[in-house]
Amino acid sequence: MKVKFWGVRGSIPAPGPGTMRYGGNTTCIEVRTDDDDLIILDGGTGIFPLAQSLLKDLPVTAYIFNTHSHWDHIQGLPFFLPVFIPGNKIHLYAALDPVSGEGPERIMSVQMQYSFFPVREAEMKSPIECMVAMPHEAIVVGRTTITPIMLNHPVVNLGYRVECKGKSVFFTGDHEPHFNIYEQGDEGYEEYQTLIEEQRRSIVEAVRGVDIIIADSSYTREEYPAKKGWGHGTFDSSIQLALDAGAKVLYCTHHEPTRSDDELEKVFAEVLSRYPDNLGKLDIRLAREGAEITI
Repeated sequence: MKVKFWGVRGSIPAPGPGTMRYGGNTTCIEVRTDDDDLIILDGGTGIFPLAQSLLKDLPVTAYIFNTHSHWDHIQGLPFFLPVFIPGNKIHLYAALDPVSGEGPERIMSVQMQYSFFPVREAEMKSPIECMVAMPHEAIVVGRTTITPIMLNHPVVNLGYRVECKGKSVFFTGDHEPHFNIYEQGDEGYEEYQTLIEEQRRSIVEAVRGVDIIIADSSYTREEYPAKKGWGHGTFDSSIQLALDAGAKVLYCTHHEPTRSDDELEKVFAEVLSRYPDNLGKLDIRLAREGAEITI
C-alpha cells in the first residue's frame, strides 16, 4: 500500500515562498492499495494536482472518503477533473449531516450553486455517486476495508482506518481531544468525565496497531488554550494518541496556515525535544506535500 500527500495545510490554502517545502494546499491524501485501487482521503485543494496526475491513465475509478464538510476539506472537489470526462467512476463517501438531514450530495450541491461556481452539476460527464458512511460500519473496496470512526470536531468528523493485506493507515481528519466542559467539583463533572474517557478509549482501540497514523496537529500546547473548542489537536495530543495506540509512524498534518516552513520545523523540533527517552519505537514526522510512503 502506498500513501501520498497532496495537501497538508489546514483551514485555508497558504501558497507562497514561506510554504514551498511542505506545501500550501489543503488536505488531500492518496492511498493506492496493492491492487491499485484508488482511495482518496478528503478533497481539499490538493485534490486538483492529484486529479491532473490521473489524466494520463483514464478511465479512473476513485473512492473519495470525506472526513467532514468544512471548506478546507471539500473545496477542491469541484475541480476534480475526472468528473467532467465521460467514462470515469467516482464514489463519494461522507457522514450524514444531522442539521440538514442530507448526505454527501450536499457537499457538491452547495459548492456548485450557480451563484458561487460557473459550472453546474448537470455538466459533469461522470457524475459522482454519493453514499453515507456510518461510524464503525466497514466499507469494502476490492480487498481493502475502510472503517469510519467518529472523532471530535464542531461538525461531524469521521476518521478513516484503511486496511489492506495486513497493512493499515488511519487518518483523523480534524480532531480535538475530548475535554470536560464542566469544572472539577461542578454537578455533572464526574458523569461527563466518564463519557469522554470512554470516547477516548474507543478512538485508541480504533487506531490500535496501525502502521501509520496521520493526525491533526495544528497547534502547540502553548497555543492550544486560546484555540480550545475550535476542533483541532496539538503535536502533543497526536503523539499521545499514537503512543497509546501503538502506532509505528505518526505524520503530523493540518499545518497552521500562518506558520511558515521554517517556523513549522522550529516548533516541531521543540516538541520532539520534550520526548527524548519515552517515544519507544514511534517514528514522528511532518507531513509534506508530495511525500510518498510505501507500507
